[in-house]
Amino acid sequence: MTGAMTGATTGGPQASGGAPPRWTFQWKELYDEVITTGLCTGCAGCVISCPHDVIGYEHVQGGFMPFHLESELGLEDCGHGQKGCTSCTRACPRFRTWEDEADDFMFGRHRTGEEPSGVFKDIILTRASDDFVHEIGQDGGLVSAILIWALDHGYIDAALTSYVGEGEGNQWTASPGVAFNRDDVLRGAGSRYTYSANTLAYNEAIEAGAQKLALVGMSCQSSIVPVAKSRKVGKVGNRFVLNIGLLCSKSFDEAIFEELFEQKYGLDRHLIRKTNIKGVFQIWTHDGGYYEINLKECHAWTREGCNHCPDFAAEHADISTGGIGKYSDWTLTIVRTDIGREIIMKMLADGSLIGRPGDEDPGAIALMHKLSEKSRVRWPKFAWEKPALLPEPTKR
Repeated sequence: MTGAMTGATTGGPQASGGAPPRWTFQWKELYDEVITTGLCTGCAGCVISCPHDVIGYEHVQGGFMPFHLESELGLEDCGHGQKGCTSCTRACPRFRTWEDEADDFMFGRHRTGEEPSGVFKDIILTRASDDFVHEIGQDGGLVSAILIWALDHGYIDAALTSYVGEGEGNQWTASPGVAFNRDDVLRGAGSRYTYSANTLAYNEAIEAGAQKLALVGMSCQSSIVPVAKSRKVGKVGNRFVLNIGLLCSKSFDEAIFEELFEQKYGLDRHLIRKTNIKGVFQIWTHDGGYYEINLKECHAWTREGCNHCPDFAAEHADISTGGIGKYSDWTLTIVRTDIGREIIMKMLADGSLIGRPGDEDPGAIALMHKLSEKSRVRWPKFAWEKPALLPEPTKR
């Protein structure tokens, strides 16, 4: 194993013919290698996995970063870590050989250079058969349909998702929340493109008695589950039985609403009804208006935690979903695992979903691969070296 960061105890895959080395990494290494270097995406995996509740998180614009709450050893070290606690680094989907470990756990192998969007079983186009779910959801309404179906059929007790704030000035402020039923799911339907660390709703779900959780999150969050399970974080990882990942190039600071949409285009956030991204930033308003804003204008508001993220296609989810392609009312659906295929097939069979072959929109699949390759070049050279992270040149 080689890399920019080495040590006697490396973690990650075991050496040939030997037992895996003992995992000794704690907050000190996480702070040095991930948080202060810009690799941290703000996924909050370390926060929910900390058994001592000493990692804080500020869920506001300019925040979205974990920090240590105890002051005795300063920001960069942890007394519990010095005594042997390693939960935070075990749960981090950007620490050391995270991608190899997630791939091995999920698929029994690493992705290859010919799989720029990760390992998968099927690619199909789907939409919710329930007209109301389809209308209120994003694109084909797939995520809402899955959550409602999984709750109704006992696959999950609750889903960690996001909601927008209520009241004056809070529109489009995304925050973590738990969906326990159909109404909760529909209340959180739609895309915001601002960040929400949905994992932070974990304690709320557990305190309410939920045992089987679904996670809906951007690619950085969807990697938490297999990384935590492969590194044996314990009950936190094992609570998640369904992992839905959202195709994601980036999210934006909330300031984009005032500083770009309102100041330049006169679009008050209170008037915005729906947003989407399909080559341009699309905005629908409550008065029936529709606007398109060039994505190049939006880049200045890219959230800091997205700058080094290499995963567009949510490669470590059970089901990855996104609204790319020529069909605006269908969802590109990438099925990666057995449980993902089981749920999708049962939903298609009972009429909860309507499906079409993915190759009916080859442009959408090609775009996914292109954006995946583009995202992978973000992974910086100073980080832990991962040969498969940057794929071999795609054969044309």
